[in-house]
Amino acid sequence: MCIRDRSNDIFKLKELEKLVGHRFNDPNVLRQALTHASLERSSWNVYERLEFLGDRVLGLVVSETLLKRFPNEREGQISRRYANLVKRDSLAVVARKIKFGDYLLISAGEEAAGARESLTILSDALEAVIGALYWDGGLEIARQFILEHWEPLLALDEEPPVDSKTALQEWAQRRQYALPEYKVVSQEGPAHSPKFLIEVCLGKFEPKKGYGTSKRQAEQMAAKSLLAEVLKGQEC
Repeated sequence: MCIRDRSNDIFKLKELEKLVGHRFNDPNVLRQALTHASLERSSWNVYERLEFLGDRVLGLVVSETLLKRFPNEREGQISRRYANLVKRDSLAVVARKIKFGDYLLISAGEEAAGARESLTILSDALEAVIGALYWDGGLEIARQFILEHWEPLLALDEEPPVDSKTALQEWAQRRQYALPEYKVVSQEGPAHSPKFLIEVCLGKFEPKKGYGTSKRQAEQMAAKSLLAEVLKGQEC
């Protein structure tokens, strides 16, 4: 039987408190936000609840920030910025920058499988920690953390981003095509780190495939490939 070193967990929690800029009144809330199901299944429900809360808090802070920063933009432009900032990939960028994976409490088996680098686990756990910050310290504490770590991503968005799926859909609608259709061709890898191959079809054009670590990413890659093809044909 493997006995877990709880003193190391406590040290990790203290380090993370310094990183997020908040000393928890109830450190157990932070511990629950970091505990993967592979370690303590009894805490998984709490983890999911904190993740749910953190997702909403992140959405609120990002929405409010965008409305203040871009007062002259229309709702559609703000929505595209918002989607870009709260997507899983952006959460993973923040998590990896602050080496968030080092603080996750996971089983030895999951660690060996690379869970600390999993895009899904990192993004979900970061949302759970944002939820824990709100639960323990209130909105301003959570807001300070979000603004500090999302500012570099905000600074990159000088123009409202238009993702490939949206661009392809708008192109199809202008030319009165049916909307692009996406289907999963294959899914590989473990549950915590899957890889998807997705195909997109549009009208008479040859279907294109995209590969990614999430369905959304694979769809974007497929759409990007097909969009490049239809635009090239338009130039001919």
